[in-house]
Amino acid sequence: MTIDLNNGDDKHADMILFNGRIATMDKKNPFVSAVAIKGEKFMAIGSEKEVMRFRNNDTQVIDLVQRTVIPGLNDSHTHLIRGGLNYNLELRWDGVPSLADGLRMLREQAQRTPNGQWVRVIGGWSEFQFAERRMPTLAEINAVSPDTPVMVLHLYARAILNQAALRVLGYSKDTPSPPGGEIQRDKAGHPTGLLIARPNAFILYSTLGMAPKLPIEQQLNSTRQFMRELNRLGITSVIDAGGGFQNFPDDYEVVDRLHRDNQLTVRIAYNLFTQQPGQEMDDFSKWTKMTNPGQGDNFYRMNGAGEMLAFSAVDFEDFLEPRPDLPDAMESDLKEVVTLLAQNRWPFRIHSTYDESITRVLNVYEEVNKEVPFDGLHWIIDHAETISERNIERIKALGGGIAIQHRMAYQGEYFVNRYGADKAQQTPPIIKMLEMEVPVGAGTDATRVASYNPFVSLYWLVSGKTVGGLSLYPQENCLDRMEALRLWTVGSSWFSGEESKKGKITVGQLADLAVLSDSYFTIADEQIKALESVLTIVGGKIVYGAEGFGKLAPAPLPVNPDWSPVAKYGGYSQFSRATNLMPHSGCCSHSHGHSPSSIRRTARDPFGWDGGCSCFVF
Repeated sequence: MTIDLNNGDDKHADMILFNGRIATMDKKNPFVSAVAIKGEKFMAIGSEKEVMRFRNNDTQVIDLVQRTVIPGLNDSHTHLIRGGLNYNLELRWDGVPSLADGLRMLREQAQRTPNGQWVRVIGGWSEFQFAERRMPTLAEINAVSPDTPVMVLHLYARAILNQAALRVLGYSKDTPSPPGGEIQRDKAGHPTGLLIARPNAFILYSTLGMAPKLPIEQQLNSTRQFMRELNRLGITSVIDAGGGFQNFPDDYEVVDRLHRDNQLTVRIAYNLFTQQPGQEMDDFSKWTKMTNPGQGDNFYRMNGAGEMLAFSAVDFEDFLEPRPDLPDAMESDLKEVVTLLAQNRWPFRIHSTYDESITRVLNVYEEVNKEVPFDGLHWIIDHAETISERNIERIKALGGGIAIQHRMAYQGEYFVNRYGADKAQQTPPIIKMLEMEVPVGAGTDATRVASYNPFVSLYWLVSGKTVGGLSLYPQENCLDRMEALRLWTVGSSWFSGEESKKGKITVGQLADLAVLSDSYFTIADEQIKALESVLTIVGGKIVYGAEGFGKLAPAPLPVNPDWSPVAKYGGYSQFSRATNLMPHSGCCSHSHGHSPSSIRRTARDPFGWDGGCSCFVF
């Protein structure tokens, strides 16, 4: 048993959990059956007999009834702050098993949504998760919502607007396509409702930015609902990577207020994301005078710069389009910013998908390091799907880390179609990163591409499969259950410089944990996607409970506004998520058991739609 003898004069625990299978993430002592908590930290771990020594009449004692317990999950790259502001506005198709279900939900929500508001399906899904294995058509979206504006966002690639949304936005025959994007038009030149990112997502996000927002009181509720949803899925910490249209400090008002009022139930370390091309140095010069990395506390703290450092240095991935080349100005733009950050000892991270981009980014970093040594400064490459072994070596030499996400689980079919199955086998090469002892943390990049559900990520890490069931990786690039969990716990703690504070169930670390609905270590791979937490504890306080633990947790907060999709459907789908997808047998005679190599978009229609049948054409 390990005991904390430096926890004050009172040696009695505030809480004891016993009769469980508790994964500590300590390789020398991987499982214990009981744990004691005092204040916000773990006080003791060991056997039930050993830990019960710290019980008195005031100790809350919880029988885990043989449940599996893991450290609180830590998403090393997500967008909680932006996602929280919008969570109550969004209809989530995350985990929905069929397009028919998704369209029914959309129809019902359109009827519930008041005038002046929109129905939004913003990321977290793939058409390959659907039984029908296809996208919705424009005709279907218009049929289920003829009058209420609808926007359906699909990856970084495209968005569908119904006719009502086109009218509200004023998109017409005379509306020009913005640089880097396309408004698809019919033969007469009128917008069809399809927006295509070519080559970047600005057209998608700027259009979304024109939709109505919630008033601040409802944004507060929305953020709390989103945190509760993350708690339901075992998440206790995140690193927020900033985001487009997320301005500092204005758009941080809601999370600031929740922090002041002690209403955060997820720990947040946040990065600052520059907003205007050509004004990156203005932003970071201003911010380095306003705040410093580490400013805050264990619940809410500033973490550094990025994932946008210079607009010219970012390669948005869209595997439906060719890889974009970064402009010639990239090196000079990025060097200026990174030099400033290194001089001020600011950790930084950058969005880099392709090895070609990472090579040029590292050229800049190596040049800056000669002038202003990084010398232990934490810096991060985000995503790195096609990174080479040589560039992993360069990252290790400069002391950097790599944050990986399960974006390939949502768009692996498109990658295989463009680059081939062989190229997809190590996207990203996680095993190689770990063998080379580079810090690696797992995350989701939620909410606009992949789902925020960490168990979908763990499924992808373990099985090597997409949400549509396509096997991307050979066994040698898949992780075992414990190693995958390490990336979501111990691994992610490096990315906010909190290795000594979180990631393990061990004496002295923050008492963050999740009690799971089933045994993560023994269930079939497909069942991992269905896991949830039935008891989530953050800093020694219960923030979520379900099943037999529900009575121990705070009551759910009513959703505001009451017409919110969250009020009716919740977040990640409660449908049966662990079953294999079955071939579609509905609207036509097409067979849908297609290989990824048959996916294409016709010259007529970038969605690949064809004629009277609404099925995805292959």
